[in-house]
Amino acid sequence: MLNLFERREKPYYQNTAGQVAYSAAGYVQLNWSSERISLADMQQLYEQALQLLRSTRIGKVVSEHGQRQPLSAEAQTWITQNWIPRAMRESNTHYCAIVEGHNPMHRLATQTIVSNAPTGFHFQRFGTLPEATTWLQSLG
Repeated sequence: MLNLFERREKPYYQNTAGQVAYSAAGYVQLNWSSERISLADMQQLYEQALQLLRSTRIGKVVSEHGQRQPLSAEAQTWITQNWIPRAMRESNTHYCAIVEGHNPMHRLATQTIVSNAPTGFHFQRFGTLPEATTWLQSLG
């Protein structure tokens, strides 16, 4: 079993929406809660991720959706029209590996975000975290 000192991810921020972590392997990781979350909590988690992306200049994110609940249309719009453009501009972030969630409605909401994301922001969807991180690491 992996102990805390062997983990590759260093926790950075946590709230009811989930956790933001820094990985020495070269990406920022979002681990989402299974709880129903407010728009404000989701936005705060993304803002903390952006702050970490700015400070590290990594430019890559893995978002582990797991049991995350589907996001509202308002949340989806905020991500595609506000957060992603700022992440691209402010931290040169252009890659996001998504570890698929279990809920079919969640996967549909994720597809809406992927489809509506700005040109130049690249998503790849995976069934497991190792597959997602391997892809991000292959990007150099």
